[in-house]
Amino acid sequence: MDLWQLNIFCKVVETRSFSLAGKSVRLSQPTVSSHIKALEDHFGCRLIDRLAKEVLPTPAGKLLCEYARKLLLLRDETEAAMAAFQGSIRGRLRIGGSNIPGVYILPEIVGNFIRANPEVRIALNIGDTDSIIADILSGKSEMGIVGARSTEKKIEQEKLLSDRMFLMVPADHPWAEHGEIDAEMLAGEPFIIREPGSGTLKSVRSSLGKAGYAIENLHIIAEIGSTGAVIQGIRNRLGISILSAIAVAEEIRNHIIRPLKIRGINLERNFYLSKCRNRTLSPLSEHFIRFLKKNL
Repeated sequence: MDLWQLNIFCKVVETRSFSLAGKSVRLSQPTVSSHIKALEDHFGCRLIDRLAKEVLPTPAGKLLCEYARKLLLLRDETEAAMAAFQGSIRGRLRIGGSNIPGVYILPEIVGNFIRANPEVRIALNIGDTDSIIADILSGKSEMGIVGARSTEKKIEQEKLLSDRMFLMVPADHPWAEHGEIDAEMLAGEPFIIREPGSGTLKSVRSSLGKAGYAIENLHIIAEIGSTGAVIQGIRNRLGISILSAIAVAEEIRNHIIRPLKIRGINLERNFYLSKCRNRTLSPLSEHFIRFLKKNL
């Protein structure tokens, strides 16, 4: 067993495919299979179930993947620490971002950081808030930026920036020119929500709850797993939704979607830098955080 084999194994688990894992590490499918077989021989048990259309980790494989990710993260931290000791910034950094920061904020900052530090590689994973927090706890990501407070005691969070959400409606909606509506008007309108793990949904639920309204009382017609898909739902008149102005900036600028305030409801929220409370950040991660705060 070596770290390279563990890296390949994790790629197979993440992609659920020998061929996709091979492409990501530039190896042929038979070579990937031989590395997995070597790991299975080493541990004396099956690690991967080879199904018709995908491969899945066995219970033993899930356990190995959990520890392998920790070892790979420690490898990356070691390389970054030794580079920092010698006065250079290089190495690999794994970070996560929930949908809004991951899609609309982090890519530009990551790009600028890599241009300033060309020997750095950053792996940016995007998911809902709950999945990003889970990645941090498991060691898959060293840190992340999410749109809601976490209840996990092992997670430490720091407010990075504020965000403003609005009720988003198509430009030809009867409310489009109102600018502001009463919350009671929402009850009869088809409404789109994000999936349960979403920071946006948690923020919407909290904002409505503080004003005495329950999201369950809305006429919910769809639950959609990404902000981009919700935007397409609004554009195609599937329904209306509450979203970040950052995510809908282009549609607002082009007069495709109109943002409305909801009278008496505060739709402000925050994005949080999140990390594992008991894990020391690598020097590369610390350097990235300083760059991030400076450029927000």
